[in-house]
Amino acid sequence: MRRPLNPMPWLTALGLRAQMALAALAGGGAALGLAPFNLWPLALVALACVYLMSLAAQSRRAAAWLGLAAGTGYFAFALIWLVEPFMVDPWRHAWMAPFALFFMSAGLALFWGAGFAFAHKRGRIAFIASLAMAELTRSYVLTGFPWALLGYLWSESPMAIYAAYIGPHGLTLVALVAAVSLATRPAQAHITGNLPLVGVLIALGLTPQLKQDTGAQATAPLVRLIQPNAPQHQKWDPEHVIGFYERQLGFTQASSETGQRPDLIVWPETAVPWTLDRADTALDMISDAAGDVPVVLGIQRFDKLRLFNSLLLLDGSGQQAALYDKYHLVPFGEYIPYGDWLTRFGIRGFAAQEGDGYSSGTGPKLITLPRIGTALPLICYEAVFPQDVRAAPERPALLLQITNDAWFGNFSGPQQHLSQARMRAIEQGLPLIRAANTGVSAVIDAQGNITAFLPLGEAGFLDARLPPPLPPTLYARTGDWPALALFLALMAASWQRFRAGRPRGVKSH
Repeated sequence: MRRPLNPMPWLTALGLRAQMALAALAGGGAALGLAPFNLWPLALVALACVYLMSLAAQSRRAAAWLGLAAGTGYFAFALIWLVEPFMVDPWRHAWMAPFALFFMSAGLALFWGAGFAFAHKRGRIAFIASLAMAELTRSYVLTGFPWALLGYLWSESPMAIYAAYIGPHGLTLVALVAAVSLATRPAQAHITGNLPLVGVLIALGLTPQLKQDTGAQATAPLVRLIQPNAPQHQKWDPEHVIGFYERQLGFTQASSETGQRPDLIVWPETAVPWTLDRADTALDMISDAAGDVPVVLGIQRFDKLRLFNSLLLLDGSGQQAALYDKYHLVPFGEYIPYGDWLTRFGIRGFAAQEGDGYSSGTGPKLITLPRIGTALPLICYEAVFPQDVRAAPERPALLLQITNDAWFGNFSGPQQHLSQARMRAIEQGLPLIRAANTGVSAVIDAQGNITAFLPLGEAGFLDARLPPPLPPTLYARTGDWPALALFLALMAASWQRFRAGRPRGVKSH
């Protein structure tokens, strides 16, 4: 069995703590591939350094610690926007921000630590497969959190279009293959060692051949997106809430430059400041402002004591034509896990059934938009999950996301959220319309191109034609099963190869 590349002598001579510090630094550098930086070449170099750090481990336990450090560095930089919700009321909550960021980053990094431990002394294939498997696993375990997947470092590169074929986890595999190839000396890799990197470069060169015409026709439906730009610290303030509501009414009623009324108007998440049972007057005012144009809007509603984060469709006559409840909620942000179960022990303060936090809806649901067709509603966080989009009862004509990205601040959070929404459009071959409170509101075509948008932090409305869908993509038909099977097969192969090459009686520590 050919031995993997040995790291530089000075690297192996360092103590574990120094190695962990370097691993964390390399992990943070890998996050430069994500929005808003989009420096994917630098991210690949940083991932190559992460791989070299894994080779410096003298034991499986040391490998796990290095993986934990690299992952913590990566997630701490990628998820720096997590401090923003604590700054809405800084005098009360700011002290919790560094703890939340650290524990969230370290928790996600546990998956990397496990991947590093498995790959210890088992070669390049084991490292690639185990880290890719770690990323896939964290996308599902404990409701999943696939934000900032390694595959997203391609999201602003020509490689992003391959998500239609191999999905986000396939892109993660490609990123790791390219990075490990960069870290492999040609002399030690023989003639085939850098072929994977050459393959990635060829794939990048072939992307123009995959482009299809996804431009909207002149007769396509006209969609209006409303962006009130209500900062989170003012959004529910009684002194400002009516002003934001009236601002959205004004944008709804406004005439476009062409004088043509839209076919659909979309307000963002929780755009109406009253719950549905108290919003009759507000909904009548919205319907009057829209005329005979259907309106999609975000609103909260009660069902007995349970509170739901909902999307409501008002038809052209102002009637409530469809209602969708968000079902993939943010743990500890929108609800406390096992809160209802804790009521059995007399702990009721976390129970959604008692009105504390949101309750989950019943699952994915299609709504029919007059003049447009069927849409799959996605409320905020739900657009992060490829598997949720694939869980639609049938293939829709478009994806419809409403969100309140004011929670994420004005830097990386909203940009990463938009970037991941673009990936959903590519994966499914469907256009996506996105109304965001503070931005970025956008119309995205079926290959992930932003055809029109409202900038972050600006109030206004946007009229844009709806791009057409493409036929179902390979990923839309297969989902993550091929990636899972491939990762498991590669891990099994590397394990078998390791056992075959290890002298009898020798154990790995």
